[in-house]
Amino acid sequence: MLKRLLNIRTAALCLLWVFASVTQAVVLRDDRQVAVTLAKPPQRIVSLLPSLTETVCALGQCQKLVGVDRYSNWPDSIDKLPRMGGGIDPNIESVVALRPDLVLMATSARGAERLQALGLTVLALEPRSHADVQRVMRIVALALDVPVQESDRVWRHIDAAVNAAAQSIPAQARGQRVYFEVSPAPYGASESSFIGETLQRLGARNILPASLGPFPKINPEFVVRAQPDIIMVGDSNYADMTTRPGWQNMQAMRAQRVCTFKSAESDVLVRAGPRMAEAARLMATCLTDKAPDNARKQP
Repeated sequence: MLKRLLNIRTAALCLLWVFASVTQAVVLRDDRQVAVTLAKPPQRIVSLLPSLTETVCALGQCQKLVGVDRYSNWPDSIDKLPRMGGGIDPNIESVVALRPDLVLMATSARGAERLQALGLTVLALEPRSHADVQRVMRIVALALDVPVQESDRVWRHIDAAVNAAAQSIPAQARGQRVYFEVSPAPYGASESSFIGETLQRLGARNILPASLGPFPKINPEFVVRAQPDIIMVGDSNYADMTTRPGWQNMQAMRAQRVCTFKSAESDVLVRAGPRMAEAARLMATCLTDKAPDNARKQP
């Protein structure tokens, strides 16, 4: 009788363990529309996209990162982590050697299929808009077994801070026409990009329409004809800008209504991730500082 009871108890515990194991598994659909199964919360994560690295850390899970791409540089706690190349040239062998139980990477990155063929779990996500940032943050939270309420709390803080940045801009500084350059080919940020969304929330007008795509390569003459009120650009790109035909004669250039951002600031501005609030503050400061004198004097 006792033996039978022990067998029943053992069977019950096994069933409980199986049930717990099943309920612990998480199936997520990534931006490739691939169903990704996580049998248990990952403890060793490699991130190959800076915005995803920052998302992991914003959710309080930085300590689980064991490797990142060469461009991930925030927060400071990841400085000493091994570098795994970039999105177009990930070091597959180095990633595998770290034995991660989750690899985060962009949908546009290379190597996902090879990593999966080598037995690694890959979650491909690429935020391209404000809504995407919130969505991706939720997916990463689910993958890392972080309560969705925490993800939502982080997003509310970001969203509120963007609103606060918008409210800090004097009414007279609103409505300015902006050209935002992301790289010197030149490529600009249009209305349909997440940068364009931020500018719109700040009350600015983008000279690049959404119809051009999020980050179009543009003819420099287009900007000359558009005559933006303010130009925003990384300081490393500014020198190239001054040599373009006709640009020195643009009113924004002559009046020095150009905001040049340092490298660290540019990183913040061009990443769709948890630091969008900081990006909004940088843009708001630019719009206010470069506004006409009567606008800057307003409280």
